[in-house]
Amino acid sequence: MAADHHGVLIRAVAPDEVRPLRLRVLRPNQTWAETVYPGDDLPETVHLAAFDGDRLVGIGSLYREDRDGGPDGGWRLRGMATEPDVRGGGFGAAVLAACVDHAGTAGGVEVWCNAREAAIGFYRRAGFVVVSEPFDVPGIGSHVVMARPV
Repeated sequence: MAADHHGVLIRAVAPDEVRPLRLRVLRPNQTWAETVYPGDDLPETVHLAAFDGDRLVGIGSLYREDRDGGPDGGWRLRGMATEPDVRGGGFGAAVLAACVDHAGTAGGVEVWCNAREAAIGFYRRAGFVVVSEPFDVPGIGSHVVMARPV
């Protein structure tokens, strides 16, 4: 699967291709093993990446998982990250749009995530709303659950 989203090349990649960026951007104080998320290797899981030329610069992983209290047909978004030097260039937004598109094409009704507080505005611009009180993820910081219909 390769597609152009808002002028950005997005394609599905193997789980091992997203883990280096997960480690550098999302979990710099953790181990390589902690970049392996439950469900990464399931057949319905998709890892999408944005490319700037040949360079992988943005990632997002999508898992078939209902949100607690949410509708059946949920897809959970995890591991959204963009290389710091290209932030604001539309790569993250393109990955997010491709993830929402994939969930809808696969029959999903909702995409949801545990969003870091610093990313709330990013998700709001893509139509997500906060659906929980803030909570702490040990070693990472404050998060909220955000969701949007597909």
